[in-house]
Amino acid sequence: MKKQSSAHLKRHRQELLRKLPSLTEILRGSLIERYKRCGKQTCWCATGKGHGPKYYLSVSRPGASRPEMDYVPQEYKEHVELLLANYKSAREILEDICSINRELLSRREEL
Repeated sequence: MKKQSSAHLKRHRQELLRKLPSLTEILRGSLIERYKRCGKQTCWCATGKGHGPKYYLSVSRPGASRPEMDYVPQEYKEHVELLLANYKSAREILEDICSINRELLSRREEL
């Protein structure tokens, strides 16, 4: 990045901004797949893998001892996966933009 011109860095920053997903289409967390046993001794799940898969969104909060878990119905799974991927992409793009801004700042260039 140090060898690139300031004009190139600013153009690249604009390209990154265009790649940002819509901020209404992002979700932070992890999708957890679980299989649960129902508790009936005669059910096949008592000796098998369990009923499922069931999906849960796990979100850690600062200061919380455990992550929050929210059930995700099967019909929402794909959309939730997309929102999670968008969050990851947005985070990576923001890190790249910050790197460009730090480089411009170190050159004493206008941000």
